[in-house]
Amino acid sequence: MSARDDVLARVRTALGRSTAAGGPAASGSVPRAYREHGELAPGSPEVVDVLVDRLVDYRAHVHRAETSADVATVVGDLLADATSVVVPAGLDEAWLAGLGAGTAVVRDARDDPRTPDELDRTDAVVTAARVAVGDTGTIVLDGEPDQGRRAITLVPDLHVCVVRTDQVVQTVPEAVRLLAAHPGRPQTWISGPSATSDIELSRVEGVHGPRTLHVVLAPPR
Repeated sequence: MSARDDVLARVRTALGRSTAAGGPAASGSVPRAYREHGELAPGSPEVVDVLVDRLVDYRAHVHRAETSADVATVVGDLLADATSVVVPAGLDEAWLAGLGAGTAVVRDARDDPRTPDELDRTDAVVTAARVAVGDTGTIVLDGEPDQGRRAITLVPDLHVCVVRTDQVVQTVPEAVRLLAAHPGRPQTWISGPSATSDIELSRVEGVHGPRTLHVVLAPPR
């Protein structure tokens, strides 16, 4: 028996499952005693406030936009000093209306991807999101056209992520249930800017992803 088989066997034993034909493992049933949802309604002001609190604690910068036009204004202000910004092919064009004439917009698509060197030369990236988790302050991207390839959110040093308030849920299980609708999509889970404290517990940001994360909270679609 390999080490992997041994570990899996111990897990099955702990769960009271058997791999024998017709046993619980064969039926595919898995006990789910964890909390499946929170007491706060998805998209409610209360759950959005929880998300904001966690994001700020992670040193992300949070901005609220009351209208779609406000989103463009906020994005334009945040990228006022950027000379170039990469965006996924399906991003809402209205969000880019506030960019200055001196900011070049670099389009990225799966059938026409930018190279790592090209991404490294861009100042920032703007994307949408699939879902956000209030309890953990986590934003999840799953590769939809308005979020793009994982690479575009890992190479540029600054990430501006637009999250609609109706995309905010309270718990991780709620988010996982939404993501399970498309299990084959690549996912990126973001909890604040990229950071590590591996060396002498000294926090360093921008190690394996954006150094700066701006979250723009937008109204529901």
